Amino acid sequence: MSRCWGGFGRRLEVDYVAHGVRVALDVPGTPVQLVWSREEDATHDFYRPMHAARLRAFIDERGQPAGLHVRSAGDAISPRWMERGMPSLAGPVDVPDKMASEGLFDQPYAFGQQKVEHVFTRLGVPVGFWRSVGHSHNAFFMESFVDELAVELRQDPVAFRRALLVDAPRHLAVLDLAAARSGWGAPLAGGRARGVALHESFGSIVAQVVEVSMDRGGPRVHRVVCAIDCGVAVNPGIVAQQMESGVVFALTAALYGRIDIHDGVVQQRNFAGYSMLRMHAAPVVETGSFRATGVPAESGSRRAPAGAGGGERTVRPDRGAVPFVASRRRAGFRNRAIVEGSADCYGSYGASSRGRQRS
Repeated sequence: MSRCWGGFGRRLEVDYVAHGVRVALDVPGTPVQLVWSREEDATHDFYRPMHAARLRAFIDERGQPAGLHVRSAGDAISPRWMERGMPSLAGPVDVPDKMASEGLFDQPYAFGQQKVEHVFTRLGVPVGFWRSVGHSHNAFFMESFVDELAVELRQDPVAFRRALLVDAPRHLAVLDLAAARSGWGAPLAGGRARGVALHESFGSIVAQVVEVSMDRGGPRVHRVVCAIDCGVAVNPGIVAQQMESGVVFALTAALYGRIDIHDGVVQQRNFAGYSMLRMHAAPVVETGSFRATGVPAESGSRRAPAGAGGGERTVRPDRGAVPFVASRRRAGFRNRAIVEGSADCYGSYGASSRGRQRS
């Protein structure tokens, strides 16, 4: 059986193997190659689960974050995959799946007291592994909320993050590199704004700064400056290519990715219903990495949602233009303040289809 290069989580499934074997049994001695049409592939897939999150920060008398409460909800992937791929190990009760909240319980910011919860759901849609798994949406939740806090406290997003990274020198160094190379703080062309995000997953730390504007009612990303610490970069050129592909992958997911299910039938069948980021809309991607001496880490799933929140200037697209929704509110609480935000991927599922991931 040939390798499924570029298939990401889809290669963990075995449904196509069973189909090919069943055909081969009817034609003994004859080589069999099973090829699905794009429509068959898109409508019979294992989709990225829908997730939602609510984050609350407690602000002390000095105006600094003193506590963080995160509560997220969504389907767990591992129990569903075990039912399909390793049924002998699947039990009547789902085992805890830390991938559902990865990127939330292990985030690097010094919030002091922290409580992170996840509510497992089971919506009935077949779910599977997507590139970067839980980090793909949890990074968006966390970084959007950090930006909301910076806006609420009237602080620069980069400076606010720097103050919260007192115990994370590697993260701080990556953030500083991205900010410096992007020209953070320098004037921008009219109508443009910058956004920043920082995240660690699978041993690699990535910061990105994007330049974005509004174009025909939707966001347009012009430039992405990416900094990564992935330990020793065995092949720096491949690392840069992984960052570039991750940016295109993430923008496709954020701007276009959704799966609609009506009466049990997936509506998106081909590229006419599921758009991809085209070459003319792709941003310039500049990647910088450290000459690190640590253990080499994985770089294929790294992509920070840098355009998710605010920045030096605010550019807010129509909420219907992207499959993520975020809201914020503030309430007084004795001598402290509570800043609360929520976000979800509304009405959207991300397919882990071979080479055609959706968000």
